[in-house]
Amino acid sequence: MGYHVVDPSAIEPFPDREAEPRSISQAAGLPKRDAKLGLRTYTAAPGEQLPAMYHYHDEQVEAFFVVDGTLHVETPEGEFTVPEEQVFLVEPGNPHRAFNPSDADAPVQVLAIGAPSVEDHHRYHPDDD
Repeated sequence: MGYHVVDPSAIEPFPDREAEPRSISQAAGLPKRDAKLGLRTYTAAPGEQLPAMYHYHDEQVEAFFVVDGTLHVETPEGEFTVPEEQVFLVEPGNPHRAFNPSDADAPVQVLAIGAPSVEDHHRYHPDDD
């Protein structure tokens, strides 16, 4: 079937990860081998980060749409603050770490979009610059 209605709250989050990542694309049954798009939701409590590390991608473009709360993104150029209903877009090759600071008043909910849906991330070490 080419149409899907997916309730992200009904998807089991990935085990052993911060920020309760839930894969919408996986729940819809999109085949991983030719997926052009990856969709996940994250709910990050104060002090949690999403995805799991400071990283960059070779090919993937990432977009973080803030559904509720305020997202913070660390980059080598400084920290960005992304308010509700705004999008933070990251081009390939650009290091970033998205997080909810430990002094935040509430969780942040984010819809993360990655295209293409490839596992091309690499850990970034700020001291390597």
